[in-house]
Amino acid sequence: MLPLSPFALFTASQALALVALPAQQFTFKVSKDRYYDVQAHRGGRGNTIENTLPSFAWGLIDGATTLELDNGITKDGVVVVWHDENITPEKCVDTKPATPYDPDFPYVGKFIANLTLAQLRTLDCGSKRQANYPLQLTYPGTRISTMEETFAFAECADPAHEIQWNIESKINAQFPNQTRGVDDFVRKQHAIFAASSYRSSITASLPHTAGKSPGYSFVLQYQSFDWRTLVAMKRLDPGVITSALIDSSTAIGPGNTTTPWLAGLELSLFPGPTVDQQVAQAARYIHANILSPAAIHDDSRTVDPSMESFVPFTTQLMVEEAHGLGVEVKPWTVNRLNIVDQLLDWNVDGIISDYPNSVRRLVKQRQLSVAPKYPKQRVLSCLQEHLAKQRQFS
Repeated sequence: MLPLSPFALFTASQALALVALPAQQFTFKVSKDRYYDVQAHRGGRGNTIENTLPSFAWGLIDGATTLELDNGITKDGVVVVWHDENITPEKCVDTKPATPYDPDFPYVGKFIANLTLAQLRTLDCGSKRQANYPLQLTYPGTRISTMEETFAFAECADPAHEIQWNIESKINAQFPNQTRGVDDFVRKQHAIFAASSYRSSITASLPHTAGKSPGYSFVLQYQSFDWRTLVAMKRLDPGVITSALIDSSTAIGPGNTTTPWLAGLELSLFPGPTVDQQVAQAARYIHANILSPAAIHDDSRTVDPSMESFVPFTTQLMVEEAHGLGVEVKPWTVNRLNIVDQLLDWNVDGIISDYPNSVRRLVKQRQLSVAPKYPKQRVLSCLQEHLAKQRQFS
C-alpha cells in the first residue's frame, strides 16, 4: 500500500475534521491482554434482556472478556444505557406518568433525547422477551440504567476491576435531530468515564496499573458508527482507545455517494485497491485503534458461510490490511459458530456476539485463553442489590 499524504487525498472540509488529532496516534497500538476478547453484545441479548443490569450480570457469569453496551443522552442531559434512539413497544411498556397529567405520557414510541430521566425511570424494559431471541431471560420491572449505575453494579460484582468495556455513542449522523450531538456525547461520556473507578480503563498509555495483575491490560473501547465522535474523543483525550464501527450501509451511500457516517471521508479516495482495504485504511486515517466491521454484508442472501450466496462484510483481506496498519479487528454481531470459526482462522482480535457463552466455548476449544467466569452467587447478589436501588427511584 502506498503511504498516505496526510491531506493530499481530501478536500479542505474533510481535512478540517482531522487536523487537530495528535500525530503520535498514528503509531499507537492497543496492548494485548492475556484473554481473547469475547464481547457480550448488549450484555448478551441472546441470553438476557438487552443493555440492562441483568444482561451485564449474566455476561459476567458467562465469562465474557468485555461488556459491550450503548449510550444515549436524555432531554435533561443524563447518559443512559440503551441502544435504540426511541423507546420501542417491543422492548418496553409504560407503567405510569412521571408526574400527574404529564403531556408526554405515554413515553413508549418517543425519542430518548426528548424524555427526561424521571420519565424513563417509569418504563418497564424487562418484561418482554424479544421474538428473535426466544431464549432470553426476562426480569420484569427492570429499568433503563444510567452509565453511573452500570459502573456501580460492575464495581460490586467485579471488585478487582478486571472486566473490560466497549461503550458506543448512539448518535445519528443521518438524522441529527433524533439524538444529542457529537459534543454532548463526547463531553458527557468522557466525564463519566474519568470519574468512575474504571478510569484506568480509559487510556492505554500505561500498560500496567498499580495494584493490577502484571501482564494484563485494562481497556475501555469507545466505539461509534459516527466517526466524527471518534475524532472528537481522540482530540479531547488522545489516550482513549477508539473503535470504528462500519457496515455496508454506512461505508458507501446510495449511488456510491459519501455517507454522513465517516467524518467526511470518501472511501474511494484511499489507495485500496479494494473496498475492504479502503475501509481499513480509512479507520487508520482517523487514528482508530480498532476496526469493528459487520460480519455479514447487507447484500448477503444467506446467513452462514456454509450456504451459497453468503457475502461477508468482514473479509480476510480487510483483516490483513488492518493488521498491517497496526489496527485491530473485532467484528459484530457474530451469532453463528461457522462465522466464528472463519473469523478465528483470519486471526481477528475479538468477536462481539449476542451469545458470548457459546463463542467463549469455541474460542476455548481452539486453545485460546478465555477470561474466567465471575462467581455466580456474588454477581446475582450484587444484581439484586442494585435492582432494588433502581426501584427506589421508580
